Amino acid sequence: MGVQYSESPQGAVADYFHEQSISLFEIPESACVEAYLARGMHIDDFSPNLSFFFSNGMDPEYSVIGRVARRIWAVAMKNKYGANERSQKLKYHIQTSGRSLHAQEMDFNDIRTTLQALIAIYDNCNSLHTNAYDEAITTPTEESVRRAMAIQLIINREWGLAKNENPNQGAFIIDELTDLVEEAVLKEFEAISSRGGVLGAMETGFQRGKIQEESPKGNAQQDIELARSTEEEKQSQLTRLATFHQRNADQAPAWLSKLKQTVIEDGNVFAVLVDAVRHCSLGQITSALYEVGGQYRRSM
Repeated sequence: MGVQYSESPQGAVADYFHEQSISLFEIPESACVEAYLARGMHIDDFSPNLSFFFSNGMDPEYSVIGRVARRIWAVAMKNKYGANERSQKLKYHIQTSGRSLHAQEMDFNDIRTTLQALIAIYDNCNSLHTNAYDEAITTPTEESVRRAMAIQLIINREWGLAKNENPNQGAFIIDELTDLVEEAVLKEFEAISSRGGVLGAMETGFQRGKIQEESPKGNAQQDIELARSTEEEKQSQLTRLATFHQRNADQAPAWLSKLKQTVIEDGNVFAVLVDAVRHCSLGQITSALYEVGGQYRRSM
């Protein structure tokens, strides 16, 4: 979730997102924890399997996003839930920022991605995705993907300082940023909690409103020419969809019925979806889920 907020069309939300990328994700994760506990599960049975997905960028606050998240998570797991040491260890993935890539002189994007990858590795992320330099304008090519992968390989295998597990520890700017970002995150926790938690805040549009409120500060508003499908491409997709429906006309109703019954019985919906998508289109599946679960409408 963190990456979706960061790379949203609204933009960088520059001075705001650094704390939001943690708080708007850790609070929903806490909501998941409460849901599992309500089902009778023990915290240490599922907490080690939870993981986070953050995006970083060019701003200095991103250099401490992992350590801040880990500090807050460890304290919450220990003091609020009484979790063991393993459950207190937060795992997270970092994706370099697609938002920071430039369409002009895009060959230089590898430099931006390398710097973002470096701070992610210095901050001890568990896994890392490096964006291809041409993602600003198109689907990555095989050549650009190889270069993106090479960034990670060179840092991890050739860059000597990366062999030190925590090279930035003790630096004034890192310690200062950690305290400042943590304080900002906790303030956001309080703001969302005072609105009834993540679900209550969503009902009032708090998260979306914050992003829209801050977005002009992060990015100058620009008129961007959108890349749209041609009429030929649209018709080709519609033809393939009609063919798919016709080919699976006999089996789709049974899978849709099984999917709805699984939802009603509070079963493992994902396990059914894995097989249902072989015979049912996204539209059919969505309509079936709406029938039994309703459709969310944001309060305005």
